[in-house]
Amino acid sequence: MAAASLPRCPAVVRNWGSTAAERAEAFPCDRLMAHPPMRLYRAVAVAAPPDLVFRWLCQLRAAPYSYDLIDNRARRSPQTLTPGLERLEPGQRFMRIFRLVEFEPGRSLTVRSTGTVFGEVLVSYRVAEAGPGACRLVAKLLVAPPAGPLGSLPARGLLAAGDLVMMRRQLLNIAQLSERDARGIAAG
Repeated sequence: MAAASLPRCPAVVRNWGSTAAERAEAFPCDRLMAHPPMRLYRAVAVAAPPDLVFRWLCQLRAAPYSYDLIDNRARRSPQTLTPGLERLEPGQRFMRIFRLVEFEPGRSLTVRSTGTVFGEVLVSYRVAEAGPGACRLVAKLLVAPPAGPLGSLPARGLLAAGDLVMMRRQLLNIAQLSERDARGIAAG
């Protein structure tokens, strides 16, 4: 997203937690939407091995892992890994409104949502090693807002801010659960 496309949207809302180097990388979603009106980045450091964090990303098939009262019909997101969710196939449902479009086992998954009030949304989640037993979990969102008032510049800013609140919680929850499991594995 060019800075001009969201003039009143602070950089932290567009790029929370991500580094300039992470934002300069190509993501799988880039191949699926050539000229997105909005690009948003979210990232968190995780003190857990990449394969475990990726396994927790696969849990997004079961629940959104953000604010359960708001986006999971008040049901608690599973707090333990659900066997079989790591077996990915294109077309599988993620977080109720997304479909898996592609994945690289242990490294990334990309989901798409269309036909919602948000327009078309592509999200690539990437897990990258960041030292022994640590990684970075980075998400890149490409958004083509709908036509009309919901696609206006002020609405885009509200969408970016709302997404930050929800996705920040999601990434922090995934990090926390991954770190908990990594400590359990290390303890025996």
